[in-house]
Amino acid sequence: MSELLQYVVTGLTTGSAYALVGLGIALIAQVTGVINFAQGQFVMLAGLLFAVLEEHQVPTVLAALAALAVTVLVGLALERLVLPRQAAGRTDQAIMLTIGASIVIEGVAFVTIGTEPKFARPFTAGDALRFGGASMDRQYLWVIGIAALVMLAVWLVLTRTRTGWAMRATAMDPDAARLSGISPSRMSMLVFLAAAGLGAIGGIVLAPLQSPDASVGIGLGLKGFAAAVIGGLDRPAGAVAGGLAVGVVEALASGYLPSSQSGFADGIAYAVLLVALIARPTGLLRRVTGERV
Repeated sequence: MSELLQYVVTGLTTGSAYALVGLGIALIAQVTGVINFAQGQFVMLAGLLFAVLEEHQVPTVLAALAALAVTVLVGLALERLVLPRQAAGRTDQAIMLTIGASIVIEGVAFVTIGTEPKFARPFTAGDALRFGGASMDRQYLWVIGIAALVMLAVWLVLTRTRTGWAMRATAMDPDAARLSGISPSRMSMLVFLAAAGLGAIGGIVLAPLQSPDASVGIGLGLKGFAAAVIGGLDRPAGAVAGGLAVGVVEALASGYLPSSQSGFADGIAYAVLLVALIARPTGLLRRVTGERV
């Protein structure tokens, strides 16, 4: 039981990061119809910048804010690149542009920062916490707690603010939203900024646990995409549930598979995606409805 609890805690931690990535993908897909395959690079970029600044003795708060600001600016640049294609009805081209942007961001990171992993200090110093026979690094609490607060903030914005209502109206019918005085292009910009911010926060809180390097973005993006599809691309809450599920299943597989086969754990997310698509093609949290004709 102590091993099981340990794996679940680890899975919830990494799953929180996948949930943030999946949430960003779901928000962009819901409002613009574009799948942003560069979402994982926001996590990589922010985590790498944060760790580099930490290594240069920049205070933690300033390093986090700087990494967040740069990543959000990159997200804005990506939105400016994608929007004309999306507005012209070239959604397929817009998706291809996000793939190209992902490769470019990774390449720039390799050239400017290097290939070596960087290291960041934990937010809180001290020994690991123990409960129920499991050991929890203090940073785990930061990851889970900050991710939960960010997800709550996104839910409140979407359900309690005019901006959130405008985003949801644009997602449901862009033409009707435009007739109501809502600018779909402005909503597109806001969701890209929000998605970049979500990815950046995930990268910053994960950096002390998983030393970031320029190669981690694509893997994180694919697992976030799996989380979003498992939960339902048009259901932000489903993306969160999908991310947590992928993280826990992946951690259990890493723990219980023989050491010679532990490398297969990275493929677990895609196996879960395949099973979910067969069992629930519309997503975990989406109700299947029928209509009498």
